[in-house]
Amino acid sequence: MEPKYKRVLLKLSGEALMGDLGFGIDPNVVRRVAAQVVLLASSGVQVSVVLGGGNIWRGLQASSQGMDRATADYMGMVATVLNSLAMQDALEKAGCDTRVMTAIEMPQVAEPYIRRRAIRHMEKGLVVLLAGGTGNPYFSTDTAAALRALELDAEVILYAKNNVDGVYSSDPNLHTDAIKFDELSFGDAIRMGLKVIDGPALALCEENSLPVIVFNMQHEENIQKVVAGEKIGTLVK
Repeated sequence: MEPKYKRVLLKLSGEALMGDLGFGIDPNVVRRVAAQVVLLASSGVQVSVVLGGGNIWRGLQASSQGMDRATADYMGMVATVLNSLAMQDALEKAGCDTRVMTAIEMPQVAEPYIRRRAIRHMEKGLVVLLAGGTGNPYFSTDTAAALRALELDAEVILYAKNNVDGVYSSDPNLHTDAIKFDELSFGDAIRMGLKVIDGPALALCEENSLPVIVFNMQHEENIQKVVAGEKIGTLVK
């Protein structure tokens, strides 16, 4: 399939990596996701990836239980580094060169995030795993994904979801009458209070006219179909 986009940012939740374990990282799931990313990169698309850390640690939940919010968020950023290293291992075993770049310096395991270096890595065909969030507390990995996509001149953000194949009027797992949107404007998403991505990320994308595609990555080849321009999931623009 001929790619419609030349440079994309893929956002994966941490929960996407734990499979049925309920916690942590399922190596089989990581290998399955990595195989899809390898196919995408091998088609000539320049790929960067932002992974969440919710399978290991959720800072907001910990802060609601009394932990200092900044400390809890920093712990969440470290969790994204763990997930990125696991993904790097799977990608490289599948024959795909990668770099982990983190907003929190860990020179023994990852490069520091430098915008121009990240772009150069992608131009050389490497998959760049962007860890450590924004490097600041109080910002989610959704916001980190929007920020990095803008910095790296990505043409679109691909938000891969589990068990949901797009944006609905309400939670389709709870409401059988939920309506799926094939296409949606940022304004409508905000007005209707739809939880496409978190508020700051949505505002960044709207302000800079950066489209977002929400889709289900559990179906094989969906990511390639999305990048080829097939109407899968929900396009928010």
